Amino acid sequence: MKVLYLSTTAELGGAEWCLLDLLGTLRAARPAWDLEVIAGAEGPLRLEVERLGIAGRVAALPESLARLGDAGLGRRTGRLALAIRAVGASPAVAVYLGRLRRTLAEARPDLIQTNTMKAHVLGALAAPRGVPVLWHLHDYLGPRPAMARVLRLAARRKSLAVVAVSESVAADAAATLGPRVPVATIANAIDLKTFRPPIGDGSDVHDLDALAGWPTASAGTIRVGLVATFARWKGHGVFLEAVARLGPALPRPCRFYVVGGPIYRSLGSQWTLAELRARAEALGIADRVGFVGHQTVPARALRALDIVVHASDRPEPFGRVIVEGMACGRAVIASRLGGAAGLFGDGVEALGVPAGDPAALADALARLLADDDLRRRLGAAGRRAAVARFDRHQRADSWTAVYERLVGLRAEGPGR
Repeated sequence: MKVLYLSTTAELGGAEWCLLDLLGTLRAARPAWDLEVIAGAEGPLRLEVERLGIAGRVAALPESLARLGDAGLGRRTGRLALAIRAVGASPAVAVYLGRLRRTLAEARPDLIQTNTMKAHVLGALAAPRGVPVLWHLHDYLGPRPAMARVLRLAARRKSLAVVAVSESVAADAAATLGPRVPVATIANAIDLKTFRPPIGDGSDVHDLDALAGWPTASAGTIRVGLVATFARWKGHGVFLEAVARLGPALPRPCRFYVVGGPIYRSLGSQWTLAELRARAEALGIADRVGFVGHQTVPARALRALDIVVHASDRPEPFGRVIVEGMACGRAVIASRLGGAAGLFGDGVEALGVPAGDPAALADALARLLADDDLRRRLGAAGRRAAVARFDRHQRADSWTAVYERLVGLRAEGPGR
């Protein structure tokens, strides 16, 4: 079987790491399958794909298409604004679609899987006749009316199916796309050899102090970090306000870090570093929060922390960093909303807090800062849960069954 994967980004955010985990799983489970990835630009995604021994190539998106998106648009104005942008991008879209159709046809895949919102649309429009298309859905559609409308139109293509990353996302997709599009759920999973507790000599952790431009912290300092892209809904403001609420007088020496950066190209979707620094300055905590930047090896950053914070202020489709933090044996605090709510036992494997509530987050941080034993218990229980439930090799049979069903349906009849 030949499976072609389409991603319109080349950076390494959560969806891209999920793709890499899936590729690693399939490479081990079905070594005879022919897997190939097409990225929308040169970047670290292609390099990581090729490290897995999988072919990678680039079908570069024009800038107008790369920057097109509905993130950050209000519900009332979103459709109009996206339509205006789409008109401006349409000549480039038409040319790109022509090139992509030729590229996909030449590759002769049995199945095309798409990994980002723009890739879902482009894949549905450019796939050769009769080739099934599988959308790997990492996001909710309901809160994004402009994109939901576009995807409903693209979903009219026959031989199209969806795999959602959580039951929460699957329910939203089914309600948005309607009954004619089959939706399955396969929860994300991770590489437990990469995301593991530190070995103890410090060689497998990042020096967050140096990355933040700080002198080395004193022994016994507790490190707390929010690890996320700069997407506006990832809760950076909530985290910063929670740090401010804690005040400077803490029971133990403590340092706070924002780990991540603005890695995507869509307009209006992300904070800038300048905006977050200004927010920290306004809250009076500029000297207590270090900005570390995007890390291409997130496991090393997670292992450097004692407390991993997930603070998304709207429903999280999955919450990959929660599982990664648990797998690294770190104490995790996470927003209890969306797919993230089903990833841990509250108070057992992580501490849950209401989404968008800086006071509750500050209380949870204070509790963990004061209780070394609780941090150790949560870290150990989180690692056990990750091993039991989120080993990527456990997902091989689920994914191969979906692929074989879709390709089998193709063999039974015409595809559009």
